[in-house]
Formats: sequence, structure tokens, C-alpha cells
Amino acid sequence: MTVFIFLGSLLAAMAIGLPIAYALLASGVALMWHLDLFDAQILAQNVINGADSFPLLAVPFFMLAGEIMNVGGLSRRIVHLALTLVGHKRGGLGFVAIVAACMLAALSGSAVADTAALAALLLPMMKRAGHDPARAGGLIASAGIIAPVIPPSIGFVIFGVAANLSISKLFMAGIVPGLLMGLSIAIAWWFVAKKEAITTPPKASWEERLAALRESTWALFLPVIVIVGLKMGVFTPTEAAVVAAVYALAVSMLVYKEMSWRQLCAAFLSSAKTTAVIMLLVAAAMVSAWLITVAEIPDQVIALLEPFMGNKTLLLIAIMVLVMVVGTAMDMTPTILILTPVLMPVVKAAGIDPIYFGVLFIINNSIGLITPPVGTVLNVVAGVGKMKMDQVTRGVLPFMSAQLIVMFLMVFFPVLVTGPARWFYG
Repeated sequence: MTVFIFLGSLLAAMAIGLPIAYALLASGVALMWHLDLFDAQILAQNVINGADSFPLLAVPFFMLAGEIMNVGGLSRRIVHLALTLVGHKRGGLGFVAIVAACMLAALSGSAVADTAALAALLLPMMKRAGHDPARAGGLIASAGIIAPVIPPSIGFVIFGVAANLSISKLFMAGIVPGLLMGLSIAIAWWFVAKKEAITTPPKASWEERLAALRESTWALFLPVIVIVGLKMGVFTPTEAAVVAAVYALAVSMLVYKEMSWRQLCAAFLSSAKTTAVIMLLVAAAMVSAWLITVAEIPDQVIALLEPFMGNKTLLLIAIMVLVMVVGTAMDMTPTILILTPVLMPVVKAAGIDPIYFGVLFIINNSIGLITPPVGTVLNVVAGVGKMKMDQVTRGVLPFMSAQLIVMFLMVFFPVLVTGPARWFYG
């Protein structure tokens, strides 16, 4: 009955058009009434405590770093470097998108920011080269969702706070899985592109490649600074976010000199708006998280999943399917905030490594960003590329399938995640 009231009130609030943050508060109030615990002070206290988190300070700074990189020329130079390296191969522009996406993922951690940059820079070029616009848009969308997996990842920050796990360990554990996601769509693109009659860009000379490398060196230093700093314990993820934002700002304004004060103000405003949305969601979700614990909903879920508890693989498959279904109707941040307090006790009771589960969970939520009907990243590509949503949805299917295969391979072979993770964080 408790689960029904929580889910019923949440879905009903969303069905009448309430924003998800307010829907979470409404479901929390409904649960408080049911448990005879309603107290406005408790409600307000949980909202305040939800946003009062030092690790969450990483979110606005990583968002700001991503905005600055797009405006300040760092993203464009990364794409140009990838173009000189692999642009001349058959289907090379697609490989450029994948390589650039992996590089950009190590800079910003925002799927929306990276996808917008890739779509604006590469989608017109891919159309002119003769690629099917739907396939090109689908590839860019699937490449953009690598950003929440490769550190620095905003998704890992939010999950780490919600699950009370080490964000640094989550960052390190996401490196190889993120690269495997890129490899999977590269293989899928190779099969798709070889059937198309396309015009490839001319092969860049070594002088052009070296010039592109020199131009992008300042941008390439950023992920090195962040990852090495985290691994060596020089700074925390929150401090790494500040370093990333300050570094991006210094390079954009003092080295590349492509950012004006007007553009800087616009970047601050854009990142502040996005951060406000995320922080309101986190604050509202903390009310539900507290009530979920008080109402012992995780115990009820564990009882429901009792038949799977003896087999970790079957349990993970069941959870991954559940997250996939939720991801079709809900964006990444609310999915993390709603499901984490419910699923983490189940995962711990089954003896599954929480860091390993966190990587699978974030990969699944990332794929949800290209799953209709919500598909936030699909909407970004459709908007930037001036395409219909159904076109991009059709084009993303082979690449989304490849990434789902990789995710389930990680379910069956945990060492794909845990092996590299142990090497990175000891």
C-alpha cells in the first residue's frame, strides 16, 4: 500500500503537468499524510538539507566549464583535431564525432552541452558529405551520451551524493566503460557507413595534424589535470570542478581570446539556470528519500525481488530493465534521485559492489537520454539540426542497440568495470 501511494501520487502529479520537482514534493506530502507524519517543518528541513551538500557544488562548476568550453573555442579545437586524425577515412566524419565526443566527455561531463557542440559543428558537414541526416543525427546523439560516463560526470556527482558513495571512485570506474560505449558505436557506424555513397574530406598532412594538436593542447590538458589530480588525491571532485571552470575560463579569455565579457555573462546565466533546476530536483528528492527510508519501502522492494536475490546477474538484469522502462518517460536526474534510495539497499543486500552498480546505473540512465518519448539528447539534436524528432529516433536505433549490448555485457562480465576500476583507484 505504501509503495502504491508513493508511486500513484508521483505519477498522478506528473500526469496533470506538474514539474518533476513539485511532483516529488507532492508525493512526499502524500506519503507523510499516509504515515501520519505530516509536519511542515520536517518538509522544509529535508528540502534545505537536500541542497546543503558540499559535493553538489561540483554541479554548477562542471556546468560552467562546459558552457565556457563551447563558447571559448575549446570544443571547436577538439573537433578539429579529431577531424585531422580520422576525418579522411570512409565514414570518417562519424569517427570524428565519436573521438571528439570522448574527448569532450573528459572536459565537461554534460551530455546536453557536448551534443549541442557536436551537432552544431559536425552535423552540417556530415549532411554535405552525403550521409543520411537521420543516421548522422542518431550517431551524434549516441556519442553525446558518453559524457555522463567518462569523468568528470555530473551524473556520477548526483548519484554519489544520493547513494553516499565516493565520487572519486565512481569517476575512475567510469573511464573504461565510457570508452567501450564509444567503441561500440564506432563498430555500429562502420557497418552503417560502408553502405553509403559519401564524400570523404581530404587526408590531413602531418603538418596540419601537428598544428591542430598544438592548437588543442591547452584544451587536452584539462582532463589530464582533473583525472591525475583525483587519482593522486590533490583535490576532491568538487575542487576538481572549480579547477576545470577556472582553467577553461583562463584558456578561453587569455590564451585563445575568443570569449567576450558578454559571452561570459551568458555562460554564467545559462549554467546558473541549469544548476537551479538540478538543485531544486535534488532538494525535493531528499524529502522522498527520507520518507522512503521511514516507510521501509526498500525492505518491501527487497521482498518483491527475493526470487532474484540468490543470483546477482538475474537481479541486475531485472534492475536494468526496470531502469530502462523508467528512462523512457523520465529524464536522467530525477530517475537517479527517485530510484537510488530504493535500489541501493537492494544492491547492498545482494552483495553487489555499489561502485560497479553505480557505473551500470549511470550508463543505463545515459541511454535513457536517447530513448523516446522524452529523449532529452534526441531533442537537442533535432533542434540544432532542424530535423524531426522521429527522424533522429529512427537514426539512433543501431547505435543505441550497440550501447545496450555493451551494458549487458558488463552485467554478465563485471570484470569489464571492476578490473580497470581497481587499477585506477587502487
